[in-house]
Amino acid sequence: MDSLEEDLTCSVCYSLFSDPRVLPCSHTFCKNCLENLLQVSTNYSIWRPLRLPIKCPHCRSVVELPPSGVDALPSNVSLRAIVEKYQRDSEPRAPSCQEHRRQPLNMYCVQDRQLICGLCLTVGQHHGHPIDDLQAAFVREKQTPALLLARLSEQKWSQVCELGEQLEQEKARCDALLRQDRQEVNQFFVSLEEVLARKKQAYLEALSEAAAEVAATYDPLIHTVKELQEEQLDLVSLGSSVEEEDSPLVFLEKVHQFRDRVEKFIRTPLPSGINLSVTPRAAAYLQQNWPAVTISSLEQAPVPKLCCRTRCDGGVGTEADPPVPPAWDRWRQLKPTASVALLGLLLLLAALWANPVGGASLGFSLLSRLSQLAQSLSGSLVSSVWDTMEAECAEMGAAVQRWSSQLSVLRDRVVQQVAALLKTSTSR
Repeated sequence: MDSLEEDLTCSVCYSLFSDPRVLPCSHTFCKNCLENLLQVSTNYSIWRPLRLPIKCPHCRSVVELPPSGVDALPSNVSLRAIVEKYQRDSEPRAPSCQEHRRQPLNMYCVQDRQLICGLCLTVGQHHGHPIDDLQAAFVREKQTPALLLARLSEQKWSQVCELGEQLEQEKARCDALLRQDRQEVNQFFVSLEEVLARKKQAYLEALSEAAAEVAATYDPLIHTVKELQEEQLDLVSLGSSVEEEDSPLVFLEKVHQFRDRVEKFIRTPLPSGINLSVTPRAAAYLQQNWPAVTISSLEQAPVPKLCCRTRCDGGVGTEADPPVPPAWDRWRQLKPTASVALLGLLLLLAALWANPVGGASLGFSLLSRLSQLAQSLSGSLVSSVWDTMEAECAEMGAAVQRWSSQLSVLRDRVVQQVAALLKTSTSR
């Protein structure tokens, strides 16, 4: 239908053809459209006065019309008939029933409030329902909206408005309570953060104090050791310069000075190695003391006082010292045995220091005797005490051996250098 309407539309006014007329070029237009075109063409034409020129809007060809104008053009009768029929068919039709084909909806079902056909009323789903004419029902209900509006009283309106204001006030009150609670929550957690920050700062300050104590302990020793290293390097350099001296008098004087410095350097005691242990360690302390801390007791949460103490095992104080074993508490029960064992350990260390070879055999003998003594005692108490003594003995022996080897190497090196210098001076 859309394509048909397009074919029945004038290309000038874009409406359905009205009194269509055919130009000599066989194109059809409305009579009124052609008259408007002819009037425009006549105003600007220099054509012969007895002929009326017009340009076809479709093909742009100029055609001549007789003096009578558009009325002299033939009418397109067939096209006019088609347009009239199309207009009749396009008029709106009464709606038909979707359930019963081609049955007009000419009755109004009062119960379901919709239009129905006769079959719907007699055999369809609206059977037995009250019906009425649509226009009559419309006239009857025309005054209903006014009656319903009259039932809306001022009292009802005031009640609704009052309820709305009450609800708004309640909402505002709840919002105020929530804002207050939000402030309380923020303030509470800010206070917790401040307490935690103070505890953290206190712990960090304790660590800084421990670091200062470690620096105060180790820095002088490190400085002394560096001075000894520099002194030894100076002695080695001085020995080389003495060897290159050619003047006997100057050489003897330098050898004398060099000997005094070497003897003084050899007599200078080495600083004792100090191995500190930082206690308590943070991970163990926090895991042991802080899980029981509650929010209410957060201010009283403990912060340790760190201490740096010397370790007897020669290890660097980077690990927390293990807790004292229960065996140490049982020493009081074994005072005679402990005294004998300690005396044996001292004898073993003295033998190892004086004579490594013979001391070794003596050490094995003492260890066997101590083993027999331990076997004579019964129970896990003696075993734990013996294990502790054995570990301490081994560690002390290893430390003594390290110190002895270092001193021996240093002594041999200095003696060799002095002997070489004396030999050189004697030969000269």
